[in-house]
Amino acid sequence: MKKYIPLLAVALLVCLFIYVFYRTEKTLVNQVVIALISRGRYHSLKTAIISALPLRDCIVYSLPEGLWVFCITLTSGPFYIRLKNYKLRLVFIPILIAVGMELLQLVHFLNGRFDLMDIAFSTGFWLLALLRTRNHLSEEPIFRSFDTQSVSCIVCYSIVYLAHVIY
Repeated sequence: MKKYIPLLAVALLVCLFIYVFYRTEKTLVNQVVIALISRGRYHSLKTAIISALPLRDCIVYSLPEGLWVFCITLTSGPFYIRLKNYKLRLVFIPILIAVGMELLQLVHFLNGRFDLMDIAFSTGFWLLALLRTRNHLSEEPIFRSFDTQSVSCIVCYSIVYLAHVIY
């Protein structure tokens, strides 16, 4: 797990960069940034960055989800949760969440727009991470001990909340 920390940090920083400068300011993470640096400075910085580095829509809207799925799958590798007599490996949760949310957007149960590109990015990054974690021989419950590995996993799951759009 420790060998993945630089990769996880870069992936999550790319997500943060895209969210802060290319997504709506109504996300929770952007509200935090605005509170820290002021609305005026935020808008000036955002305008300068967008004009200096224009990004395609698929990068702005699909890549962050794919990177999150990648990070959470990597950190979930050895963990499971027990539901009665069934052991659910956490590496399957990220793709279930990503595809499930897209399907709920399709039937207008969740805000947002159904996008096959989101599913493609999420599935691709999930498979890539799954290939890296497939050789985990040990399995343990996520809440057994709070070490770097389990805390990293829980933090990656909780980061999703920062992408929440405030209405």
